Order: sequence, then structure tokens, then C-alpha cells
Amino acid sequence: MTRGAEIVFDHVTKRYPGRDVAAVDDLSLEIAAGTFCVLVGPSGGGKTTALRMVNRLIAFDEGDIRIDGRSVRDFPPVELRRGIGYVIQQVGLFPHMTVRDNIATVPRLLGWSRESIAARAAELIELVGLDAADGARYPAELSGGQRQRVGLARALAADPPLLLMDEPFGALDPITRSRLQVEVRRLHREVRKTIIFVTHDIDEAVTMGDRVAIIRQGGRLAQYDTPDAILARPADDFVAEFVGEDRALRRLALHTVGSLPLDACAAVSRGANGPLPRVGRDSTVRSAVSAMIEAGTDAAVVVDGEGAEVGVLRLSRAHELVG
Repeated sequence: MTRGAEIVFDHVTKRYPGRDVAAVDDLSLEIAAGTFCVLVGPSGGGKTTALRMVNRLIAFDEGDIRIDGRSVRDFPPVELRRGIGYVIQQVGLFPHMTVRDNIATVPRLLGWSRESIAARAAELIELVGLDAADGARYPAELSGGQRQRVGLARALAADPPLLLMDEPFGALDPITRSRLQVEVRRLHREVRKTIIFVTHDIDEAVTMGDRVAIIRQGGRLAQYDTPDAILARPADDFVAEFVGEDRALRRLALHTVGSLPLDACAAVSRGANGPLPRVGRDSTVRSAVSAMIEAGTDAAVVVDGEGAEVGVLRLSRAHELVG
């Protein structure tokens, strides 16, 4: 399996004729191989322009973009794009082709054997959480979430080192969107591709990304760091305003209950208002704190996947986490 590629934006600028300000202005950014990098910012800030310059759907005017040290300008455009996975909001599946054939599009263009294509399609159908029988269905027979999964599988079909995702979940309902966010993060852990993901939603950005690049109006980089560092230490007033006033709660959502020190179950049995709420070890600290507030307690019993008690989380641990 091909691993991720290093991506470097080196003082990249893009200007459109007739506009006073650049769409992307002197953007410098290093994305380590295997990183899930999210580009986030207000509408019209140049996020999608920056993304599409990587596969040269949009040409840049100044600077350079390099993939593993090689300028994207050194690749023939068709070769470049076949070697990069690309997922968009509208998915863009071919309506007259089955799921299996849609996934096979790029491998077929690359001259893979029929046996290799069939094996790869079957592997990816399972990997993105579809049923094997879905391979014979057509896009019109699928839900929006299923079509998005097919689009993701198609982007991964030729085993590219880099995946570009342009607001892929923007048109989905909140429940489907949340489920796909979890699935994409799981896929990233398994396949370790480099992913550049565009969104305007700061909650999605800090939930999904290993690193987050906040881009202000005019296509200038405002801050590039880990989600926790951005929430804890915004670089300036623009970043602080963009990420919102509830930064502490967002930081709690980045950590699981099981990542914090737990007290023994015998140490606390009941709260002042009754039995302690129960939360899963894999739940976020934010959801555990919410359960405590609803129950009127300052602690919660933590359980594993089988429901067995593994410890007690105190509210004070959440306070310590956000400093």
C-alpha cells in the first residue's frame, strides 16, 4: 500500500483578473506525509483555490507546490491528477455505471488487469463500509451518504499517496455527516494517506484534522497548528473570533475519557443527587462533562465496550485538561 506524500506550499499566490486582492496570497505550508490537514476559514477565503492548485485544476501565479520534493508543474496534468484522489461535495459519480464500475474508473485508465480491478473494488467497498451487494447497484439507488462513500472509494482506488477533499460532507444531514466523519478518520488511521480537507466548519476542522490551517480573507494563512494548540492559543483576534468563545468545550471534545486518569470505582459510589451517570471509555470528555451537568454530579462512572466499570472520571480532571 502506498503511504502518504509530503506536500509543501512555497509562497504560493493566485490572482484572478479584475480583482483587487489575491485569492491566495503568499501561502507557505508544510504538510508532513500521512498528515490529515484541514483548511478552514470564512467563505471566499481561498481554501478551495488552494486545494485545486495542488492538482492543477487551478494554475498558480507565483511560488511553487511540491509533492515529495517535486513541483506539481513538472508532472503532465493527466498523470498528476490520476495520482491524486479527489472527493467533492457533489460526488460526481457516473449515473450509468454501477458502484463497482465507478470505483474502477482510474485503475481502468491506468491499464490494470480485470482481476486486479475486481479485487480492488471489492476491497474498497468493504473498507468504506458498504455491503458487497452494493457493488452492482447504480448511484440513483443509493442514499447521499452511500454515494459519498462510493466517491471516497473511487478516490482511493488507484492507491494514491494524496487525497484532496473539498467540503465532501457539506450537503449531508448532520447524522450522516457525523458518521462519515468518524469513518474517514478511521480510514485515515488504516491507510495513512496524506489528506487535505477543506471545510468552513470549525467544529469539523478540529474534529477531523491532525493539523489545521486557518485562512483569513484574502487567502493569507492566519495560523497553522494542532487543533488543541489553536483552541488553547489563538494566534490573533481573528483566529479567536473565528474559533468562537466556547474554545474550552471544543478542546474537551478532542480527548476521550479513557485518555484521562480515573479514580477507582470504590472511591465514589453516588453523587449528592443520586447515582453517577455512566459514560463509555471511548466517549469524548465533552460528552462526559455534559452527562455530569445533566445529572447534577461532579463525577461519572466509566465503562468499557462490554459495560464493565473501569473507573470514575471526576469533573476536576476536565478542568485540569483545559488548564
